[in-house]
Amino acid sequence: MQVFPKFLLSAFAPAQFPKPEIPEIAFLGRSNVGKSSLLNALLGSKQAKVSSTPGRTRSINFFAIHDGPQKAAPKLLFADLPGYGYAKISKSISSEWPKFIEPYLTDRPQLALCLCLVDSNIPPQESDMQLIEFLANANRRLVVVATKADRLSGNGRAKAKAELCQGLNVDDILMVSSKTGAGLKDLWATIQAAAAEEMAE
Repeated sequence: MQVFPKFLLSAFAPAQFPKPEIPEIAFLGRSNVGKSSLLNALLGSKQAKVSSTPGRTRSINFFAIHDGPQKAAPKLLFADLPGYGYAKISKSISSEWPKFIEPYLTDRPQLALCLCLVDSNIPPQESDMQLIEFLANANRRLVVVATKADRLSGNGRAKAKAELCQGLNVDDILMVSSKTGAGLKDLWATIQAAAAEEMAE
């Protein structure tokens, strides 16, 4: 799917969030899960900065998604949230969470879908389970997306998916690869369906 993304702004406080007018898709995950790489793969361009040092993103970065180069109004907003679970920055992120991350996840009216990114190559993590429980308690629609699936064989992917579903207590998981593009079409379909449902409400 071809889209025309544009970086909109970085927010460090609720007052800096863009006006809630169109559906928003939140990207959440551990600091080394490959969140920026997945964003760039979905958008078809290097919009999110991929750092060799996990945890560099400290703000919520918003990207406006347009259907075409001549379209004035975007159809979607992607929100790239700070990563968590990296030892060196976990305390600073934890201290910032109540200030602007939690209000975004609990109060944002146009938040159509939360994409919870997990690494398909490692067992379920406690921090991922806590995030999923937090979003469920906030009555947020969420989908678990397992990244780096290209590093697993066919049997390995099936086994990893089953273990993650059981460990995270979810019915299904989307397996994707930013490197090969596997699963991105299904992920886009999931995003579009959630956005359409949000617009219909």
